[in-house]
Amino acid sequence: MAAPAFKPQIVTTETKSLPAKPAGDVVALPARKPQSRLKGAGGQMKSVLAAVVPPLVVLAAILLVWQIAFGRPGATLPPPTTIWSEAKDLIVDPFFVNGSQDIGLGWRVLTSLERVLYGFGLAAIAGVLLGALVGQSVWAMRGLDPIFQVLRTVPPLAWLPISLAAFRDANPSAIFVIFITAIWPVIINTAVGIRNIPQDYRNVAQVLRLNTIEFFFKIMVPSAAPYIFTGLRIGIGLSWLAIVAAEMLTGGVGIGFFIWDAWNSSRLPDIIVALIYIGLVGFALDRIVALVGRIVTRGVAAS
Repeated sequence: MAAPAFKPQIVTTETKSLPAKPAGDVVALPARKPQSRLKGAGGQMKSVLAAVVPPLVVLAAILLVWQIAFGRPGATLPPPTTIWSEAKDLIVDPFFVNGSQDIGLGWRVLTSLERVLYGFGLAAIAGVLLGALVGQSVWAMRGLDPIFQVLRTVPPLAWLPISLAAFRDANPSAIFVIFITAIWPVIINTAVGIRNIPQDYRNVAQVLRLNTIEFFFKIMVPSAAPYIFTGLRIGIGLSWLAIVAAEMLTGGVGIGFFIWDAWNSSRLPDIIVALIYIGLVGFALDRIVALVGRIVTRGVAAS
């Protein structure tokens, strides 16, 4: 008996067509949940605490060890408690005025900073110009670089007798000592930065037909700015060191003369407080120059 023939059945299903979206419609994505301000503030607080707490802990440990080591009778150095009791007026009120020489450390620091401003400002201007000349000209480098290398090894205070003989006054002599101390790192770092300018920049300057002044301000200074500010940071530190040492010999009302006068009067607590002032001001000067350097060199990287 023959098997019945198989007839395939076709099953049809009905589908609903979706309405077509007009062209150009933008599919909206789910809105991003805004970050909590409290969470952001907490992160900033953690970063601040991470930067502040470790130095405070180390400082407290140093003060504790200092107090234990020199708190006994007959110690050669005063402990922190003695410094606070004997030099409290210098710490609490740095801007008191009780006479021509009896003034607070704040005024003395400002007097020293004024001299540093003049000397370092002149060194920065002259150093950048001379560094650009040495870095740009081969003949200038061959003639001036050996002289600069010799003069920069002369200690700052060795220039003081020469400056006193030349200026016949303590204030310009101290400014000259700062100038001659700070100028060498500015010259050297500027020259290195100028020599490292990419050749492509020089080619662009030739295509644009820039004159010497335009090339200096538009090509040389921006390209060498990271090197220049490295020299300026070194120079400001050396300037602050030089003025303290110079004022010990020239006198006046600066912070350096205060330390020398306190030593002659056997006021060790005053000297230690003055050293703290010097360290804090020097740190602030370095941070200021570094901040200016970051602003000026934003987007410019040293090669």
